[in-house]
Amino acid sequence: MRHSLKSRLSSTILIIVLLTVAIISFLANFLINQQFTNYLSKQQELKTQIITSSISQQYSAFTDQWNLDYVHAIGMFSLYEGYIIKVYDKQGAILWDAQAHDMNLCNQIMDEISDRMRIQYPQLNGDFTSVSYALEQSSQEIGSVSISYFGPFFLNENEFQFLRSLNIIIVSVGLLSLLVSLFVGHMLAKRISQPILKTIELTKQIAGGKYEVRLEEKSDTTELQLLISSINHLAESLETLEKLRKQLTEDVAHELRTPITILQSYLEAMTEGIWDASEERLRSCYDEVVRIGTLVGDLESLAKLEQDNLKLDKQRMDLRAVIEQVVSTFAAESMNKKLSISVEGSPIEVLADHSRMKQVVVNLLSNAIKYSGEGCSITFRLFNHKDGAGFLINDNGIGIPKEELPYIFERFYRADKSRNRMTGGTGIGLTIVKSIVQAHGGRVTVDSEQGKGSTFTVYLPKE
Repeated sequence: MRHSLKSRLSSTILIIVLLTVAIISFLANFLINQQFTNYLSKQQELKTQIITSSISQQYSAFTDQWNLDYVHAIGMFSLYEGYIIKVYDKQGAILWDAQAHDMNLCNQIMDEISDRMRIQYPQLNGDFTSVSYALEQSSQEIGSVSISYFGPFFLNENEFQFLRSLNIIIVSVGLLSLLVSLFVGHMLAKRISQPILKTIELTKQIAGGKYEVRLEEKSDTTELQLLISSINHLAESLETLEKLRKQLTEDVAHELRTPITILQSYLEAMTEGIWDASEERLRSCYDEVVRIGTLVGDLESLAKLEQDNLKLDKQRMDLRAVIEQVVSTFAAESMNKKLSISVEGSPIEVLADHSRMKQVVVNLLSNAIKYSGEGCSITFRLFNHKDGAGFLINDNGIGIPKEELPYIFERFYRADKSRNRMTGGTGIGLTIVKSIVQAHGGRVTVDSEQGKGSTFTVYLPKE
């Protein structure tokens, strides 16, 4: 049986609060009772000392007489507090006896205390005990007193009322905490589950093809905010991929439409006798066929590179030597545009596929030449770190608009929206570069400013 996140959070918080309140209540009640009983035992001992001292003060050494009225008053006051006393003079004769004075009252008080304590503290197994104390005055023994009380301790009615009130307060606090926890748990669960429910609804819309939707919900919970940001990023990525997919279809159609249209018109005119099959016209047809073949070849190369089982023939190679070899092959083209191409840095040995890395350098240099004007300079700079090595290629050509940078490695994506077939290429070159570098476990990045040029950086692991 499945339960909603809201109900699970509410029930979990409720159980935790219940256990916490129960544990706190038990510990509070136990500790308070323990401390209170210790306090009562000490108070009982102190009370007997006060009674003994008070009775001692009722003897006059000058007259050798006792003030029996005050002894009676002390005895009755003690009786009502649960202490039954007998006072003896120094000869052992009884001066005052609570039980002899009022046996019925003594029995009634003893029964009330015994019943109350046995009900409230059945585990105590207490009973009335008698303890004798010497009565002294000026370090002279003047008599003794026998005090009977319920031991090891007992509570009077006011003290029981205090404990009952304390327990009621603890229970009330527990119930109030429970109600507050229910409310807080419900609000917290609602606050947590609401953005999750909205996220679920958003993912359903994304699954239905509505990639433009975004979750505007904000949360002060780090994990929920990360979830919201991730979903929005997913929607944005899918929207971008959908646009690129449509762009890919348009680009492929455009790349194929122009040469096919030219071939169709040329061949139709020649077969109908409108044009003669001259060498120049056949050469034009051949160039268009080559252009189509180049596009298909690029697509095939990209498909092979992006396969999970792409096999690389890695071997130790000098990265600088590969760059210099590629630069030499572009000597004529760079000379025609009066470009200056230089290679800086010491030779660096890396473990890589020679032909693949050569293709990376060719594609990057070809792009740099295409988008650099006459008299511009192109610089290769090699670098070597502890765990990796690589190179960067910098040009001061037309540059790439900032908004285009995240997409330049996508298939058929070209920052040149004019689609100039003579200079624009197929738009697959940088995609191939990225695939090869990633297959080697490396990465390629770009930094560019429109009108100032671009810098592509290729980083490769040494092993």
